[in-house]
Amino acid sequence: GKPQTVLDGATGTADVAIAMARQLKPKRIVGLDLSAGMLSYGQKKIEKGDLTDVIELVQGDSEQLPFEDNAFDAVTVSFGVRNFENLEKGLEELLRVTRPGGQVVILEFSKISFAPLRWLFNIYFGYIMPLIGRLSSKDPRAYKYLFESVQEFPSGQEFTGILRRLGYKQATCQPLSFGIASIYSALKPD
Repeated sequence: GKPQTVLDGATGTADVAIAMARQLKPKRIVGLDLSAGMLSYGQKKIEKGDLTDVIELVQGDSEQLPFEDNAFDAVTVSFGVRNFENLEKGLEELLRVTRPGGQVVILEFSKISFAPLRWLFNIYFGYIMPLIGRLSSKDPRAYKYLFESVQEFPSGQEFTGILRRLGYKQATCQPLSFGIASIYSALKPD
């Protein structure tokens, strides 16, 4: 569709918000994130891209969204739902701020179903990436967390089942790159 108002939850440095502004041409995008540092970096990119009239960044919690009910035509979250402290509360909030008939689209890492590729992926993310992180990062725990959070996150039909149970309709899952990530899409009932 052509949403005119979009919320990009867990926007980080606003990469998805910037891409949506250029591709979808909505009137307004609000990027929300807990991290003031990430938002500050994102704000510089928005200014550099001359998008300050379209994108507004707000510091806040996706589990307690500071917006009215039915405020957005569409809501997106890219690689952030997995980090919600309370997954169901966050998903309920996304639904609350979406207008009736509006769409919620979530891009998230998922569990790979093809066994040989899953095995290689788990070795890389479970052992090699944390080793690289210990050698090169100020926070090597982040690399371990990434692997663990992907393993614990409900993916595929399990996640679409949660969406349906919470009141979303037409919840679908489109695996990408052999299921390394998936796009979940659902609508708010009219």
